[in-house]
This record gives sequence, C-alpha cells and structure tokens, in this order.
Amino acid sequence: MVTVDDVRTARARISGRVRRTPLLQAGPELWFKLEFAQYAGSFKTRGMVNRMLAAGRLPEAGVVAASGGNAGLAAAYAAAELGVPAEVFVPLTAPPVKVAKLGKLGARVVQVGDEYAEAYAAAAVHAETTGALFCHAYDFWNFEKQNYFLKNL
Repeated sequence: MVTVDDVRTARARISGRVRRTPLLQAGPELWFKLEFAQYAGSFKTRGMVNRMLAAGRLPEAGVVAASGGNAGLAAAYAAAELGVPAEVFVPLTAPPVKVAKLGKLGARVVQVGDEYAEAYAAAAVHAETTGALFCHAYDFWNFEKQNYFLKNL
C-alpha cells in the first residue's frame, strides 16, 4: 500500500525534474489536471522519474520499459534526463508517431510481437539478461513485485 509518506518522499525526490502541471477548475466540484503539459505529455513522467531515482545508482545498461506509448515516452524522457540509455519495447502495432517520438527522445526502440504482452515479456527478459533496470508501465511503486517477476520468468 502506498502511504502519504511515500507520496511526500516521491514528491521531494522528483522535484525540479518534472513540471508542476496546472490544475484548472471547471466547476464547483470539477477540476482538470492538465497532464498534457508534463514532459513527455502524461502523468507517467512523474512515475518513471521517481522509479529511476528511487533505484539509486542506475546500471550502465540503463533502463528498459515496455509500452504502447505514454509510459515509453516517459521512460525515454526520464532516462535522458538522468543520463542513462533507454530501451523501449513496443508491439509492432505501436503507432508510428509514438515510435518516432521515442527515437527523438533518445531511446532505442525494439518492436516485437503484435500485442503489448509480447513486448512486455521481451522487455522483462532483456532487463534480466542485461542488468538494465526494468521500469513497469504503470506499477511504479511495487518494486519488489517487479523484481520477483523478473527472477521467476
């Protein structure tokens, strides 16, 4: 379970590395968080930066992620920000515009399989064999579960 202290620690950790995106009130009880203004265009940037910084010293092999789009962009941005290589595994069906943007952010893009699950499996194997840090597309907090998965492929 993620605690308030976990969130406060993450906030301090990523401070200065991500944008503080605007909050827009659209009604008395309706607010919009304008995440399109975040680096890489989504809230996932905060999670990826936190994941990488929480890991401590990043391996020379860099980071590996599997994505259908936004998580990969966030991983590529965070890796570039922290000065480590990134490899992002995407399915062959990934939108060409996302693949191109991943490359522009400096990531090595590996297209494999027709579905996200195939890209995920290939990314996990690659992380395990190279020693790169595996960065899950949405489970930024459960590092122990990620490590268990990788060790039990």
